Amino acid sequence: MDPGRTGRGDVPLRRETVTAAPRLGYFYGDDAYGIEQEAVAAFSALEAEAPGLERWRVAGEATTIGRIAERVGTASMFGGGTFVLVVDPAPLARTKEDRDALVALIANVAPGNALVFLETSDGTRRPAALDAISKAVAATGGAVRELKAPKEGQLASWIERRAKERDVTLAPGAAREIALRVGGFVREGDVDRRRQGQLAVGELDKLSLYRPGAVVSIDDVRALVAEVVPGSTWAFFDAVAQRRVDRALELLERLFDTTPDLVVMAQLHRRVRELVEVADHLAGGASPGSLVRTLGLKPFRAEKLVEQARTWTQPELDAALDGLVELDAAIRGAPGAPATEAQRRLAFVLWVGDRVGRAA
Repeated sequence: MDPGRTGRGDVPLRRETVTAAPRLGYFYGDDAYGIEQEAVAAFSALEAEAPGLERWRVAGEATTIGRIAERVGTASMFGGGTFVLVVDPAPLARTKEDRDALVALIANVAPGNALVFLETSDGTRRPAALDAISKAVAATGGAVRELKAPKEGQLASWIERRAKERDVTLAPGAAREIALRVGGFVREGDVDRRRQGQLAVGELDKLSLYRPGAVVSIDDVRALVAEVVPGSTWAFFDAVAQRRVDRALELLERLFDTTPDLVVMAQLHRRVRELVEVADHLAGGASPGSLVRTLGLKPFRAEKLVEQARTWTQPELDAALDGLVELDAAIRGAPGAPATEAQRRLAFVLWVGDRVGRAA
């Protein structure tokens, strides 16, 4: 018999296509906020289909595959089943046997239950075991998505969208100022992007209470939102070493409000001396790899300093180091040197402009 007919008078049955919410999911990346929102959306979609769905959230290191199987391996007879949310599943897949057992469990989640994994990483290469788990989820029809943290201008636009969702009106430039203060414009590794989205949303909630129903200005942001990475000192030193004058001056302006002049001076002097030393070794025929042993540097650090040193000539580095001697005298208040705070800041700016910028 044609399955599309009833068998009585050959009257066609009415067929409806229903798109059910996936009961398996794997969300990963360096955007903790986006990952959590995916989990919330998955639970809400399933709960709409099965009211009374129980939610069980557990860290991978705090459970076992057996305990998870107890939750999702048996079809629910009453209620809406169980929605199991596993945060950081890596501890569950340390061995091949564990990984195979978890993959088998994924393929046997009983009807009425759901299993979702959340993996927050720092953006580096993912372990093969976790990749195998996400592929197993995809193979069974589950939802697999990578969530990347927005950066710089993308983060500012992202903050504007989150503000609209919360009925927070931001003045022009306010979203960018928030992005700056949570570290969105820092390219270097001294900021953890995994929590940036959550932090930005928290600041929006705080600003909404500060200016209920009013426009949030740049001054409001500066008054209420503290800098997570205060000007990023490492970003400033890298900008100097890379001879990016505009970037260095932008970061220096922010450093003035958070870091004592003498601290900046000491660290800046150390960086320029490192560049001089690396340049000397390179001029003497040393290879970048040999600097790891000669100077006691880590490979990544040595590679970075070599790249930066090659943007300078030896006379330029010597001149920059000599200029720091004059700058040190200025900020320490030597006789005849600038005395006011404004004059000391100007001395820093002039050093960056005169010694860091490339000659025409």
